[in-house]
This record gives sequence, C-alpha cells and structure tokens, in this order.
Amino acid sequence: MRHLIDTTDISVAEVDHIINTALDIIANREKYREVCKGKKLATLFYEPSTRTRLSFTSAMMELGGNVLGFSDAASSSVTKGETVADTVRVIGCFADIIAMRHHIEGPPLDASMVSRVPIINAGDGAHAHPTQTLTDLLTITRELGHLDNLTIGFCGDLLYGRTVHSLIKALSRYEGTKIVLIAPDSLRLPDYIKHDVCEKNGIEYREVSTLEEVMGELDILYMTRVQQERFADKAEYERVKDCYILDTEKMALAKEKMAVLHPLPRVNEITKEVDADPRAAYFRQVENGKFVRKALIYTLLKWAEEGKEPLHNHEAAEVEGLVCPNKKCICNNEPVEYKFQLTEGGVYRCLYCSTKAE
Repeated sequence: MRHLIDTTDISVAEVDHIINTALDIIANREKYREVCKGKKLATLFYEPSTRTRLSFTSAMMELGGNVLGFSDAASSSVTKGETVADTVRVIGCFADIIAMRHHIEGPPLDASMVSRVPIINAGDGAHAHPTQTLTDLLTITRELGHLDNLTIGFCGDLLYGRTVHSLIKALSRYEGTKIVLIAPDSLRLPDYIKHDVCEKNGIEYREVSTLEEVMGELDILYMTRVQQERFADKAEYERVKDCYILDTEKMALAKEKMAVLHPLPRVNEITKEVDADPRAAYFRQVENGKFVRKALIYTLLKWAEEGKEPLHNHEAAEVEGLVCPNKKCICNNEPVEYKFQLTEGGVYRCLYCSTKAE
C-alpha cells in the first residue's frame, strides 16, 4: 500500500508524474470529471484548516467522488479517548482514501501502519506537509518552467515551518539547488534538515540576517508566517513576529523573473501592496493546490488498485533507554512505542517526528 507521509515517500520520477498529471488536469478538466466516481475521501482534521481541507474536498468532488470526515476533533470519538490508530481502522471501513491533519507530530505515520486504505499527510504539527510541497513544486513549474538550478530563499519561521522542511527535502533531489535561510536566531532551520538533508545531498545553503542582502539573487522567495500557535512562550512570539516584512521596496531589489510563494495564511509578513506585483504567486499557488491534490488522489487510488509497493519502509528499532523528548510527538501523547532510526551521522532520531533521541 502506498501512502504519502513524507516527501521522500515518492521518487522524483513519481513527483514528476503527479505534476504532469496535474498539468493534464488543468488542460483537460472534463477528462477527469468522473475518474473517482463511487470513491470516498475521508478528511480527518484534528487541527483547523481553510485551504488544505477545502482544497481536498474540492479536489475529490471535481473528480466525481464523495467526501466525509470531520473538521474539528471535538465532534469525533477523540473526545472519548479513541486513538488515531483506532480511528483510522474505523474510518477505513467507510472510505477509500484518508487525508489527515494533526496538531502534533507523527499521527499520519502511525495511521499508515494500520490502515487498509492510502493515508495522505495533510500536515502533522511542525514536522511535514508533503501535499503543500507538491503544490509548491507545481507552482514553481508553472511560474518558472523548471525545478532544477534554482536559488530559493526561505524566510520567517524555519524552525516550526513544516512546509519549509518538506519543500527543502523535495528540492534537495534536484540538480543545482541553492538554499538561502533567512530567519531570526530562535527560528532557524532544525539541524536535522541542515545535516541529514542539505549536507547529505550536497546542497549548498547559507544563513543570512536580512532579506535585502539576497533579494537580487533569488529565483523563488518562500515567505512564511511566524506561527503563534507553535510558541509556548508568548513573549518570544511578540519579539520575533515582525522580524521580516516583504514590501514593494524589497520587491524592487528582486529579479524581473522570480516568484514569491507563501503557504498562507499570512498575517503581516507580506504587505497588501505586493499582491499587485505579477511576481506574487501565492494566490495562484492556492489554486494549484487543488489541481495537485486531484492528481495525488487519482494516482494513489490507482496505485492501491495495482497493489503498488512502498518506495521504502519506515523501518526503525526500539532502543532500550532512549526516549523522544518532543512533548508534541505522538509517542508522548498516545500509547505508541518509541521507535528510532539511526542516521548516517550515528544519531538516533524519533521515527515519528525526527527529534534527536535522549
């Protein structure tokens, strides 16, 4: 059974296939109007969402399928203590494919270990968001025409930004990728992404302190919101929330052919005046999310019918004496055993959230 839990669960060739399917859907919408007729998508959203949830719903409806599920865990048996694994076993009796979003790290992976239908990770805590990555890759393709030999600047919340983590993983597999990291010290990219993704794949990256010093070299600027809901210390949030604001003066420093992306929602990190700039691609990016999710749902259901095997297994081991210190990991919130993967650098990391074991 194929699931999409992490960007690396699909090969570069499979990513290209999904993007090309999305492009074909855009060009030939009638062709796909009933390809999922009789199929049901369950959307299990334990965390609030506008774009992702409605994008999945719209995608399945436009493919001729039906949608069920919940947008608030308070309306489900979670309030009675039902685990993610048990919920998925139940929902798998009613649906052909499941999209899950959760406020903690690891539930989609845990779900995939027991599910008899494909699981799509629609965002798990601060960990990963692979369907946003597919959205971003389709947007870059449509805006610039290619995915290789690009310089991409990531700005804002790089510590908790699951969209950033997933996109860097995806871009690390394309030739000539250069990454610029623009963030306050307290929101810098996690070390495991730097070491286990960038350095492991020979990706050039550097950290800078201002947008102005790099605007002129970027092909893509990926802005992010400083996420108040991820902060335990509200004073720290207030200190960093306005660190980077993209305005027309900074856009004047950028290349004529480049694109500004943002996973949205925005607060004030991009001024409204920038919206009128043709290089502002973030609202086109939203619509691309619907197209790529249509392609993903269609593809995963086909792979399920074909019995396509996983690209790799999430193999891990229980290591006596080690624990995951991440309080927002599923293994510290539900009866899930600690499991770890040994990286090439000799570090044990939690299978569910990638946090270094202690």
